[in-house]
Amino acid sequence: MSAHSSRLLVFAVRTVHCQSSGAQPLRLAPLARAYSIDSPTLTGGSQKPQAIQKLEKLSNSHNLTHRNLSAVASSLKGQCRPLSRFDFLDVGAVEENIKKALSCRGLRRFIVNPDIASLIADHLDSDLSENRAVIFECNPGPGVLTRTLLNSGAQRVVALESEKTFLPDLQALESRLDGQLEVVHCDFFKLDPIGKGPMKPPAMYTEKLFNHLGITEVPWTADVPVKVIGIFSQRNERNMLWKLVYALYERLSVFRYGRVELVMFISEKEYTKLTANPGDLRQYQALGVLWQMACDIQLLHKEPWSSFVTTSKHGGPAIPRSMFTNDHLCLVRMTPRRDLFTDSLTTSNSATLVMMIKQCLAKRKAKLVDRLNSWSPGSGQKLLKQLELPEDIFTGHVYPEEYKQLFQAMEHSEEFLQSWLYEEILENTQNTGFQ
Repeated sequence: MSAHSSRLLVFAVRTVHCQSSGAQPLRLAPLARAYSIDSPTLTGGSQKPQAIQKLEKLSNSHNLTHRNLSAVASSLKGQCRPLSRFDFLDVGAVEENIKKALSCRGLRRFIVNPDIASLIADHLDSDLSENRAVIFECNPGPGVLTRTLLNSGAQRVVALESEKTFLPDLQALESRLDGQLEVVHCDFFKLDPIGKGPMKPPAMYTEKLFNHLGITEVPWTADVPVKVIGIFSQRNERNMLWKLVYALYERLSVFRYGRVELVMFISEKEYTKLTANPGDLRQYQALGVLWQMACDIQLLHKEPWSSFVTTSKHGGPAIPRSMFTNDHLCLVRMTPRRDLFTDSLTTSNSATLVMMIKQCLAKRKAKLVDRLNSWSPGSGQKLLKQLELPEDIFTGHVYPEEYKQLFQAMEHSEEFLQSWLYEEILENTQNTGFQ
């Protein structure tokens, strides 16, 4: 039996009990979409809301097992306290959550629609119910997604909120629970800033955050220890993707603690670039190659910009301009690969790989052999023959996995030892501030 059917049965049983005892039944929050009402992605036309369809389906089901949300949670290396919730949390009225979201002063997007929150929880359902990872929620704001995750069975949610305005309500919710929610005044996107010394929240070092939460390092090949959920800020979306990919390849910042998975909304234009194929010389770029090489990238859902509450100086959805299609925010799962690191690709030389990819794809119509010969004259042809690649192949036609194989071959080649990229690597390392 699915986790969703079980949860709905619990709701139905509690409702019948309340009616028989004279108590007031739990009221469902309105499911009507405040934004993009005619969007076909979730509900539309004369279709019934998803939650109502599930309740009707449930009424015809028999012999279903009761799922007790107050069951003692399996331990997470001794870090997770037991649950003690008997009632589902009310996500609140959409109008009230919109009002709370609009109190934010900076440019930011919020999830206030219960349908979108439920959709995200659906994609994490097996992970939530089986307690596979700690959930980091970036900038929860009014807490609609926070409550939905908890209602879906999340054993441990860490709400990283950067705005002080939203902290009191989130902390009040935390105090009502028994350890499955922890609220931290922290901005995930400001973790590990360049430089050293003391700093004030919401900026923070990853080491301090993880120590505070009691999360320890695990081997790279272990299961995902943390899942990060949120919306990338459009102000520095691409810069943040670069910062994260540098950290991933060197196992710094959050990736020091294992294969941290990202489940994030990113702009459609950036998703298109991240997943572009070789030969698409306009979209196929170094950042996308590095992410494809490092992670399994899965598109979970597309949602129109208008479905999110946006706070901006000029009002409206504040959609960034683009030469390419950019009508949606894309919910994308990026899971680091277990086999990313090998004997030839390690955290010690991964910065060299990153710089190699950036230099090769700076000119995507250039011949790869010419780039290789510029690093080690006369070696390009030998390497391409070894990898069975055409001698006249463009750099923009090489697959991510082929770039990885090329790098590993160069690492084993005596002709490339001590002969390339070191000045660029040194400069890049000095400009990357992770703790």
